[in-house]
Amino acid sequence: MSPTGTFTPTSAMATRSGVVPGSADGTSRISGFTVVGVTAMTAQVYPGRAVVQGLDAQGAYAVSLTENLTLSFDDGDAQYGRIDLVVLRVYDDQFDASGRNEATVEIIKGTPAATPAAPAVPAQAIALYQVQVPVNASASNGIQWATALTGVRNATVAAGGILPVSTDTAPGAYPGQFRDVAESSATGHLERWNGHAWARYPAYPDPVWRNWTPVWTTSSGLHLPSFGNASLTCRYVQHGPTVHFTFQIGFGTTTAFGTGAGTSDNWLFSLPVPAAGVPACMGFAELYPNDVKQRAVARLRCASTTQFELEISATMPGVTAPVTGLTDSVSPWVWAAGHSLSGSGTYEAAV
Repeated sequence: MSPTGTFTPTSAMATRSGVVPGSADGTSRISGFTVVGVTAMTAQVYPGRAVVQGLDAQGAYAVSLTENLTLSFDDGDAQYGRIDLVVLRVYDDQFDASGRNEATVEIIKGTPAATPAAPAVPAQAIALYQVQVPVNASASNGIQWATALTGVRNATVAAGGILPVSTDTAPGAYPGQFRDVAESSATGHLERWNGHAWARYPAYPDPVWRNWTPVWTTSSGLHLPSFGNASLTCRYVQHGPTVHFTFQIGFGTTTAFGTGAGTSDNWLFSLPVPAAGVPACMGFAELYPNDVKQRAVARLRCASTTQFELEISATMPGVTAPVTGLTDSVSPWVWAAGHSLSGSGTYEAAV
């Protein structure tokens, strides 16, 4: 029953403490030692397996809880709430003079306070859950289990295994160790310990198209526009150091183009990710005022490593002289609801 092969090293003689990950249906990162509320002041701990590291001289204890376990919490304080800590704890009389030789799941009672904090984790123990015990909690007015539980379990795996983590800030054990970092219930990414820090592996995000909302401002910092009810379809994908992006913006009835804006208030839009440089041309856009005779083409160029602007250099139908300059609220025409702009570009990412 005990996971004797689950030993992720943290030093030459010590092992990472934690719960063995996994679930019966494969949907949970950690299901062992799950705590759920049962009655007003009691909770149930589900079976699980874990490793608890003591002192180097003690070694690591392989622990199994084979059946459901009920925990009873003390009543709440009359004035303040408190935070209790549910832990998996090992007692070894040879080292702690406790008179006990066993592993237990127990409650470390917190101190009531106006701003309560969870108690410290005892030696030879791992934290499982924090439990908020409200003022005057009792059998008739108990713990609000829907919001009271905060899981703080960490996982451990065999040496060489990929460690699943969510909020774990522990350093790696050896250069070349990998871990899977949860981003949401369905996504995550790998990180590799390089001897000094956890670094994303590979260094770039997965090449997946993502939504992006550009920040719209002006070069002068004045007469700022806002999208209002404009329709935005903006997407980008990063594949290694290369970023591809597209945007379609249809201005709406509540779009604000900046009161008093002039030709010195050139439009700037934020890039989806910072660029490695400031390329003079990374794509093109079409500017459309709902009049086919006046549509214009603009070149996308970086104003900085985080913003791009639209430089017009085109001859429009029905207009004799070429239209040049940077796009703003009055160039190449006075912008209004119903007008639109769309474009695409490619550039080198900073990371």
